[in-house]
Amino acid sequence: MYTERASRLPGAVVWTSSPSGDGLDRVLPDGCMDLLWHEGRLLVAGPDTRAHLTGGVSGLWAGIRFPPGTAPALLGVPAHELRDRRVDLADLWPAAAVRRLTARVDAVGDPARGLEDLALRRTADTVPPDPLLTRLASALEAGRPAAATAGELGLSVRQLHRRSLAAFGYGPKTLARILRLRRALDLARAGVPFAETAARAGYADQPHLARDVRDLTGLSLGRLLARG
Repeated sequence: MYTERASRLPGAVVWTSSPSGDGLDRVLPDGCMDLLWHEGRLLVAGPDTRAHLTGGVSGLWAGIRFPPGTAPALLGVPAHELRDRRVDLADLWPAAAVRRLTARVDAVGDPARGLEDLALRRTADTVPPDPLLTRLASALEAGRPAAATAGELGLSVRQLHRRSLAAFGYGPKTLARILRLRRALDLARAGVPFAETAARAGYADQPHLARDVRDLTGLSLGRLLARG
């Protein structure tokens, strides 16, 4: 069972999941990074370029999902170093500090709330993300082309690519592709016909949408929607 709610940290989402451990769950790429808790361990989920398959691990998971481009400033690690990876927080921060933070999260009694408290404290002590990157993510989420966005932000394509790797884990074209997938899935889940979904989300046509969905998620759009 999966549940989520808006976080007190602006733009973030707090979630919990209780997989049975007897099947595969599919985590779709979304341009985000997550701080995770599982059985007294703190982990980080880096930005995915393809669907991440989980299976064989039961028990409660909790997480806080940060908006695109915001987690690296909190973690002190460039996003591209964590691309398509799940790592222990102790691999990124001093082990003693992570033990103290884990104890704080466990002491709350609700790991999702504990993670949220941890993130809020960390945000208060961290330099905010570059607002230019927030503008970049917003422009790409709205469907603006990467090259045009670079010009609007006063950056060269090369500068934009370098900043995107550090903030999002991949270049702006890959981020734009993932955010376009998110737009398409939101429309399709709302009952919009696939051909109209393709046009409104920014695809050339419905076959283009179908290819992108299968490439990024490993399933057809119909099968993906049937899974919920």
